[in-house]
Amino acid sequence: MTAFAISELPAEYSGILRVATYNIHKGVQGLGPARRLEIHNLGLAVEQLDADIVCLQEVRRLNHKEAAYFRRWPRVPQAEYLAPEGYDAVYRTNAWTRHGEHGNALLSRWPVIGHQHEDISDHRFEQRGLLHVEVEVQGRRVHAIVVHLGLIPGSRVRQVAQLQRFIEREVPAGAPLVVAGDFNDWGLQIKRMLAGFGLHEYDDAARTFTYPARLPIVQLDHVYVRGLTPLGLQVPRGRIWWRMSDHLPLIAEFRL
Repeated sequence: MTAFAISELPAEYSGILRVATYNIHKGVQGLGPARRLEIHNLGLAVEQLDADIVCLQEVRRLNHKEAAYFRRWPRVPQAEYLAPEGYDAVYRTNAWTRHGEHGNALLSRWPVIGHQHEDISDHRFEQRGLLHVEVEVQGRRVHAIVVHLGLIPGSRVRQVAQLQRFIEREVPAGAPLVVAGDFNDWGLQIKRMLAGFGLHEYDDAARTFTYPARLPIVQLDHVYVRGLTPLGLQVPRGRIWWRMSDHLPLIAEFRL
């Protein structure tokens, strides 16, 4: 497995912010007795993304049933396990289940200044949340929000409206802002809504489909920004990647 580079210079020396988003499917693939633990491979994968900020969805804090089933289930929460050496890990729960809980996480190469969580659940059948983390990158404070929107179109519209209110309330108008995650949008509705309050992504890349991982036909995962210049976008491909999750990771680079 090799690291993926869009720019030629290392991000920490070039004024470039490298952001990845990845829905890790709770670290497990397959169904029933055929399901397999992929969290160890995902740990290697996250390191190879070589991102300054890694936004993760469907991250398990704990799951008693899976921990009993898999002999090599990590003893620490998945966000901590996946964080490369030297990275800060921030996790907040979106959903509580019979056997455990899962949510969003952010891993940062740069110091974390603060973080908060907001419940954006639209109905009782889908527990959703956003994770807001403030990071100091090369002397600048960057706000990053990790999202995982709902499966129902109307829910996504209301969740983006709530996201807009959250940004207006919690993020200074002139501060660099990243909003990344699994938007679950098969069209352009959410993209247009985000553009309405100043969030844009890199639009010149070809073949940035991320779902389903084995034969991707749509881009559900995005990295939108405000106050940063989009430079490039990349999706790792191949058997190694589609075995680990039902989504492929997305890597974006921006000039600070």
